[in-house]
Amino acid sequence: MTSTPVILARGVAKRFGTFDALTSLDLEVHSGQCVGLLGPNGAGKSTFIGCLYGVVLRTGGTLNIFGLDPAKNAREIKGRIGVVPQENALDEGLTVLENMRIYARFGGIPKARADARIDRLLDHMSLEAKRDATIKTLSGGMKRRLTFVRALLADPELLILDEPTTGLDPSVRHLLWEKVTELRNEGKTILVTTHYMHEAEVLCDRIFILDQGRVVGVGAPRELIEREAPGFVGIFPRDSEALLQPHLQPTWELFHQAHQCCIRAPRFDDLLDLQRLSGLTALQLRPTNLEDVYLKLTGSELKDHE
Repeated sequence: MTSTPVILARGVAKRFGTFDALTSLDLEVHSGQCVGLLGPNGAGKSTFIGCLYGVVLRTGGTLNIFGLDPAKNAREIKGRIGVVPQENALDEGLTVLENMRIYARFGGIPKARADARIDRLLDHMSLEAKRDATIKTLSGGMKRRLTFVRALLADPELLILDEPTTGLDPSVRHLLWEKVTELRNEGKTILVTTHYMHEAEVLCDRIFILDQGRVVGVGAPRELIEREAPGFVGIFPRDSEALLQPHLQPTWELFHQAHQCCIRAPRFDDLLDLQRLSGLTALQLRPTNLEDVYLKLTGSELKDHE
């Protein structure tokens, strides 16, 4: 028997004046899954998350979280979810412990249980040594890890991560990936928005790509790659196109990214032959990835720090 989805959206729409932020959006997130929402700015990701919180009221369709409608049961739903927002929103003048105790009190968690939970989570996020440090003395990566501690205090059933690693250095990003993977393996249900395609490939069981308020692609990362952009990509300087064109096959795809000319072909050997015939050496030869799918389906350049 198929389990009831933790999140079930059918035909969800949201209009702001004459602008359609969401247009007939269908989406499902099942228990224990890590699901990614990808898309350019303005695609509808933040609007949809607002609908989940109940702070944005949809103008059409049905939406259920734990079988409840966030337009009617927002308070009950909020008690069962944890959120890592884009902004850390920590009180810079207070200590780590003081910040977490205030948030626990706000969430109605008894002090004894809250303190035990705070200690355990600080240890889990390698922040135990910073327990009595003020927020303003923490690095950006530490503050970001602390927002994870805050989101997990009430042991939520659903964790929403909104651009969780934007602006972090690679070492901190990888640490947070490990923590999110551990949470998923423990059975947590996770919804994550990100502009980092590799992050989505690493973390997500299933991905929804949004563009202009609707879903334009859905599937497991490898499934999306094999369906939408299979093969291999050769990346050449942008001014190489004229030399490449005579040697391209009808089934190959030529596209541009920044100041580069990219060729997607079915086989790696096709690209080796292209180099030989054109007399050009590629800047890079690689298997296709989720970034290629994203660019194909949205037509948008990636902007890592939007």
